[in-house]
Amino acid sequence: MGELRVRFAPSPTGYLHIGGARTALFNYLFAKHNGGKFVLRIEDTDVERTIEDSAERMMESFKWLGLEWDEGPIVGGPAAPYQQSQRRELYKKYAQTLMDKGLAYKCYCTPEELAAEREEARRAKKAPRYSGRCRNLTEEQIRKAESMLSGSALPMGATRW
Repeated sequence: MGELRVRFAPSPTGYLHIGGARTALFNYLFAKHNGGKFVLRIEDTDVERTIEDSAERMMESFKWLGLEWDEGPIVGGPAAPYQQSQRRELYKKYAQTLMDKGLAYKCYCTPEELAAEREEARRAKKAPRYSGRCRNLTEEQIRKAESMLSGSALPMGATRW
């Protein structure tokens, strides 16, 4: 069996709260008890909610609590970088590979359209689930959707590759 690696991946959207500290402590103790590594990864891809110095404050809180991470920001490690925003190019590469193989596709739905789908599912007493309506768009529909996005702001949550 390989090396045990346990991670804690907070979003830097505020201070470390008691629930996050508890989860980090449990992960840390589990890793140490089993001879594994405690990995800290910062999930900073939610740009709208990220607070500039929040990750640094969280790391200071971990140190104050006595939680030293074996891999992560500042200390590095073989899976660097540990801030997800710094891995964007890697994610783009793999997303493109999936799209090239026909295993993934771009979604051009607006936030309003997605909200309407969720509301329709709720009214039907079903769990909200994406319909997949962008899965089988024609080349013409894709060109039209792309042209509508070029030169304008992307819908909330969308990424321009």
